[in-house]
Amino acid sequence: MSRLYLILLFTLFSSVSFGQDQLKKYLDFAKEQYDKGDYYYALEYYKKAMTLDSNTVDIVWNLAETYRAYKDYRKAEFYYQKVYEKESSRIYPNSLLYVGLMQKQNGKYDEALETFKKAKKKYYKDKKSYRYKKAKQEVASTVWAKSALRDTADLSVEPLPPTVNTPNSEFGHGIFNSILYFSSLRADSISEKEEVYTTGYHTLLYQSEIENNEFEESSRIDDLVKNAMNTGNGTFSLDGQRFYFSRCTEKGYNYHCKIMVAQYGEGKWSYIDSLGDIINEPGANTTMPCIAEIDGKETLIFASDREDSKGGLDLYYSQIRNGNQFGKVRALKTLNSIENDVTPWWDTENNRLYFSSSWHDGFGGYDVFYSQYNGRFEKPVNAGLPVNSPANDLYYFREIDTGYVTTNRIGVLFSKNPTCCSDIFALKPPVQDIPPTPEETLEDLMKRLPVTLYFHNDCPDPKTRKDTTKVNYINGYDEYTAMLDKYKKEYSNGLSGDKAEEAKEDIESFFVEYVDQGVKDLEVFRDLLLKELDGGAKINLTVKGFASPLAKTDYNVHLTNRRINSLINYMYEYNGGVFAKYMDGTAENGGKVVFNHIPFGEYTADQTTSDNPNDVQKSVYSRAAAKERKIEIQSVSYLEEDTVFALVTDQALIDAGAKKRGDIIKVSYEVKNNSAKPITISDVRIPCECTTANVEKKDLEPGETTTVQMEVDTKNIIGFAVKSIYLQVDGFDEELRLYISSEISD
Repeated sequence: MSRLYLILLFTLFSSVSFGQDQLKKYLDFAKEQYDKGDYYYALEYYKKAMTLDSNTVDIVWNLAETYRAYKDYRKAEFYYQKVYEKESSRIYPNSLLYVGLMQKQNGKYDEALETFKKAKKKYYKDKKSYRYKKAKQEVASTVWAKSALRDTADLSVEPLPPTVNTPNSEFGHGIFNSILYFSSLRADSISEKEEVYTTGYHTLLYQSEIENNEFEESSRIDDLVKNAMNTGNGTFSLDGQRFYFSRCTEKGYNYHCKIMVAQYGEGKWSYIDSLGDIINEPGANTTMPCIAEIDGKETLIFASDREDSKGGLDLYYSQIRNGNQFGKVRALKTLNSIENDVTPWWDTENNRLYFSSSWHDGFGGYDVFYSQYNGRFEKPVNAGLPVNSPANDLYYFREIDTGYVTTNRIGVLFSKNPTCCSDIFALKPPVQDIPPTPEETLEDLMKRLPVTLYFHNDCPDPKTRKDTTKVNYINGYDEYTAMLDKYKKEYSNGLSGDKAEEAKEDIESFFVEYVDQGVKDLEVFRDLLLKELDGGAKINLTVKGFASPLAKTDYNVHLTNRRINSLINYMYEYNGGVFAKYMDGTAENGGKVVFNHIPFGEYTADQTTSDNPNDVQKSVYSRAAAKERKIEIQSVSYLEEDTVFALVTDQALIDAGAKKRGDIIKVSYEVKNNSAKPITISDVRIPCECTTANVEKKDLEPGETTTVQMEVDTKNIIGFAVKSIYLQVDGFDEELRLYISSEISD
């Protein structure tokens, strides 16, 4: 062997050995910095490692994890996607789930939804696992977010000035006697190029006086500082003489806290002590105190991961007696989830508890929610846009008419990563110089349309031709969703293995994306409608019905009428009947709501859906059939008159049954002037040249009827068909629509 070859071989071996040694040093140092919470420097060394080895999935995973911890959601999404492409969640089971979470925090809701569906199917074999539960919840949450994007409160969103916010992290807690109390992760001397994620910095409490609506230069509350511990989350007692706050030790970027109390008077802090074991359960992380007056009693609400928590930090409360005695600690079970539920704030004016969570339906990361208290805490409601965003939104509170939220959304002060750090933002209502027009006030309702509600086959009240029902839609919905297991069993019947599981996941996804979301949309629409009616509005709602093609068309017309009627029953009975006076037309403020029924039948259904009653797997329990069984609130308008449209008919649709192509279909309708004034039928609008119509008498006295004849020439029609005419009346914008339906064959 030549000497030159040996030299080259030795040089190559030395180079590889040096590279491997250098790679190990980079990775070890990066991990050390990550464990400390210094994500910026961890990233620097993971990127150096990537220059030496960009193919090892472990390195790419650690880089993705660090970008997520650093809150750089765009790059985290990119590298999680790279990991999943390499290992399909076999090595890192969370990789697909985290792709979806980062897509959601980047506002890519369509992509995120598809990713979460895929993740849910991938994790189905372990339905008790966090991954499966999280993917399932995020499917529902992302569907909700897509719908909720239509709603944005009319608030201006402005970061607080540099007297409060810095390129590091600030967290707002509240305003007391014109002083903002907040905490900040900063040092005495801050480099302009350095973002704070190191243990050399501590979170401490600060205050900023508010003079003439301006935030003065903030100052640290030194009396509450102890050694190298962190302080934050300040809140005053009801009498303003006690100040509760968190004091925390630090491991990496994770805190372990206890709730402390200090006496406060004449601007001075004294007698600082820890609350006892009743609140600060030994071994638990207990933090984020909030003082509320609930049912006339001073109450401490806080977050803790104590032994009975569902997972992460949960919300708890304890009544305070004599200022320093605490009652039994109870969990807020209605609000708590298997993830963190944190930053409680009590809204005295509205009797609401605000908090943040990463679990309930939201736009991404942590969102702000509120729970109305009416003797008990009701289920959480998302505070909506722009309080929330795809980023993390926490520590909501309000002072007079201005809300405040701590967020890392785009717009924060930063030196490198535009979403790295949190700032405090103010949410201010606009100055209303010009009252909104009626059309503008109705816009919020219109943005929520259509509201689509779904039903089980032949429900409500199966096997009847009645047009009304006593069933309340929500009761029917509860019975429908209780049948999910039966739907999964029937729809997957005859399949096995992955095919059976995919069918079960497919029908479950339908219930989440359509059935459950329909109710959520209805609840939002309901509350907006009530607000309009309370303001004296007169509103017309158009509700259309649909059905799967399992039964005859005329039967489906009666069925869809019952379905619309079940919605009306729900509205009439809701919350002790708050809509009743508006539906009866007896409200003192003149407010009124009228439901305009348009019962569609089989002719609107997807004709590829099975209509074989013996094939219940496809005609009843399939996703395709279930999607057809619905009603929709499709339009909303102001009533021009104090009464409904003058023309009415007992039978708007006549099913002509089976016909041969070329047949002439002839039908007659009886229509009535249902108003208290004489009317004139001014015109008949006919969309199809195949249709003709004749009105026997056009001038009608109150209560008088007339006959309308309609003919359809079927020579150019095949299959299921519906043809319509529209009767128009002088002085009304509405029209009365009359239908013929038929199944036409050669």
